[in-house]
Amino acid sequence: MAITTKIAPRDLVRASGGPRYAVALAVDALGTGLLRPFLLLYGVTVLRLSAPATGVAMTAGIVAGLVCMPAVGRWLDRGARSTVVAASMLVRVLGVALLLAAPAGHAGLFAAAALFLGIGNQAWPAAHAALVATVARGRERDAALAGGRALRNAGMGVGALLATVCLAGGTTALRVLAAGTGLACLVAACLAWSVRLRACPAAAPADGAPHEGPAPRMRALLAANVVYVFCLNVPEIALPLVLVTQLGASPVWSAAVFVANTVLVVTLQVPLTVLMSRCPRRAVLAVAGVVLAASYLGFLAAASLGPGWDAPAVAAVSVICTIGEILYAGSATALVTALAPAHVLGRTLARFELSTGFGLAVSPLVITALAPRGPGTLWGALAAATLFSASAVALEKDGGAPGDRAAVPEAGELVRSPASAP
Repeated sequence: MAITTKIAPRDLVRASGGPRYAVALAVDALGTGLLRPFLLLYGVTVLRLSAPATGVAMTAGIVAGLVCMPAVGRWLDRGARSTVVAASMLVRVLGVALLLAAPAGHAGLFAAAALFLGIGNQAWPAAHAALVATVARGRERDAALAGGRALRNAGMGVGALLATVCLAGGTTALRVLAAGTGLACLVAACLAWSVRLRACPAAAPADGAPHEGPAPRMRALLAANVVYVFCLNVPEIALPLVLVTQLGASPVWSAAVFVANTVLVVTLQVPLTVLMSRCPRRAVLAVAGVVLAASYLGFLAAASLGPGWDAPAVAAVSVICTIGEILYAGSATALVTALAPAHVLGRTLARFELSTGFGLAVSPLVITALAPRGPGTLWGALAAATLFSASAVALEKDGGAPGDRAAVPEAGELVRSPASAP
């Protein structure tokens, strides 16, 4: 079967769940961008909590979200699709309501709000990937997953920009932003639920194959993902830390790197994913690791150039890091979705999200622990770990799984109410 490298926008929207679902994703991303980057600031300034207490509550919310992932996976494997997506959004509405109801100094309600926000944020990616995997097949599905990520980054970027402009209003503005987030999540949940999409649960193989958990061939992939996902925190944590505290550069450079990263992801995620569809997904994921490792070594070289040159060089190398991030994001979820046995698609995606969430949770701790030891320790360790992970991904055998073919078995037959089809 020939693989096309062009997908019409209409086909991309259809493969992503339809126009109504696409609008739900955009609204949800916009609302998330209004509050998510400023949740810590809300706890400290509006509720007057200490920074450590706020941070502990937010971390507990992330951990709780990860703990709930196995249940989300089992729900998906019973055929639920749009219902799980809508539920992940409604849980965040509850979190925002608790946030608005919390009086100053009430750490308990803030912790409960962070808990529900964390559950919703962790459950959404697996639910969304399962929905797209039910609607689309093969490389069209890969492009739809990439399109969803680009749309989410764009929406969150616009939301964060609007929130930044509104922050001059102080605590009142933060409360309004929180309310806007809750309203956006509620509207998005209603739109997602109205799609009424589910899948007939796929039957387990009759040959006694295991019913739970990812196939053994995916263990190295899930472990490597923990290291790969560090790249998502490089523009937000590692580079600002290096640029401001070690190189003495203006914070403007950090902001420029973050904006450039967002713009590149939004504009290049879909076309680059479609272009790389000529290659096996596993090979693309391995190449992504090599590109990321090369960018880490590039940061090491840039940091040694001296004042006047180091900050611009770091900003330039960040483009290479973003390309690696795009390759990783466009191939990792697609490969996991293609390799997963149909009857455990939900649980496999949930375990993949567990590995992603764990990597995102530990990466700030690792980065901030390595950075004071010098650029060589930070960037050298990240490069070595990423290269090792890339080699593990490349050498792992698929065991005859169809993960790199254009046509793959799907997780059950699509079921959609005619009256609610988008």
